[in-house]
Amino acid sequence: MTKTLIRGRLLSFKSQPRHITDTDSYLYETDGAVLIEDGMILASGGYDQVKVDADETTVEIDHRPHLILPGFIDCHVHFPQMQVIGSYAANLLEWLNTYTFPEECRFVETAHAERIATHFFDEFLRQGTTTAVAYCSVHKTSADAFFAESARRGTRMIAGKVMMDRNAPQGLLDTPQSGYDETKELIESWHGRGRNLVAITPRFAITSTPEQMERTQALAREFPDLHIQTHLSENREEIEFTASLYPESTDYTDIYARYGLLGEKTLFGHAIHLSEREADALAEARSVAVHCPTSNLFLGSGLFPLKAIQRRDKPVRVAVATDIGGGTSYSMLRTMDEAYKIQQLLGERLNPLDSFYHMTLGNAEALSLSDKIGTLAPGTEADLVVLNARATPAMSLKMEAVTSLTEELFLMQTLGDDRIVVETYVAGVGSKPK
Repeated sequence: MTKTLIRGRLLSFKSQPRHITDTDSYLYETDGAVLIEDGMILASGGYDQVKVDADETTVEIDHRPHLILPGFIDCHVHFPQMQVIGSYAANLLEWLNTYTFPEECRFVETAHAERIATHFFDEFLRQGTTTAVAYCSVHKTSADAFFAESARRGTRMIAGKVMMDRNAPQGLLDTPQSGYDETKELIESWHGRGRNLVAITPRFAITSTPEQMERTQALAREFPDLHIQTHLSENREEIEFTASLYPESTDYTDIYARYGLLGEKTLFGHAIHLSEREADALAEARSVAVHCPTSNLFLGSGLFPLKAIQRRDKPVRVAVATDIGGGTSYSMLRTMDEAYKIQQLLGERLNPLDSFYHMTLGNAEALSLSDKIGTLAPGTEADLVVLNARATPAMSLKMEAVTSLTEELFLMQTLGDDRIVVETYVAGVGSKPK
């Protein structure tokens, strides 16, 4: 295989920044390079140092003065909701019943699922997002379409067919047994094929009977290495409804605990309104609370205590995500800009190093995949994004006054979107935004 040498300024995190001057937490090279072969990073660092490992056949791509980072990671999205984004509703449950469930019924049709899958991957790669954790619809056809497109693109994706057997339209219901069987079929067909990973995906306790939760528990026992994704404590009305369905449980989190679904590869979307007991339970199980700021604001769900939940005596692991289509932007930059504002409202500070850590290494760590993605370290998969902080007139003007890396990052977070993405590389293969 021909090697590729990608030159530019490099930024890659080693750990979560403790403060805005924590230079030990990241690698930054003003003239750096990443050497890639067969979809993997062979070397990264200063250009002169990395160039030594190239040979006469190496293809060199010069992105100076742009900034090269690991591809962005989005830990909670809904693949069937691309045409739901921007729908007017008062709250979560109204939004689900009025827009989301009717739209998801369409994914029984293979042609529709395949069409939206093409748009999904086009859009996420255009935003510099190279890995997403996706909910498909209840239909196996939707997951097959998603994974087939991922395999074609060569992306590292995690997804699952949602399991839901009550409190939804008839066209969106499976059964405890069919949800179990079809998830097993997806695992056999797609897990580990290319870079695909299958997630066990009960939508949330409202839409699963105890019998389906038992079958979910059986899947978790049979496939203990798989991710599990579901929703938790997004909206107070949702929490009350859930409690009425599972009166024997102490609280919302206890429902999932009773079915053995807490663990270090379990991703709980939102988790805004947790009691101290619930936060302790997540922390002890090393489960992940996934913060979806644009969605939380759009649906009026609440303000997630991102900083506070991490500095508890028993800290909760966190990830960040767009939550398309409750979320209002496909961009992880826009997502972190709203996360910043939420922390401001809570009297907290979210510095730009922390934001870019969360979009890359932080989310990779939350997925237990930091040995594969989220970094520019040798031996990891060559998913990269190239960013131009001067992409718009307003940004270019502001850059005249920028004097540090952190100021540049904050500018990209505050004013950036898909227009600042120069190129996205998936397993070393570049594509420019369409």
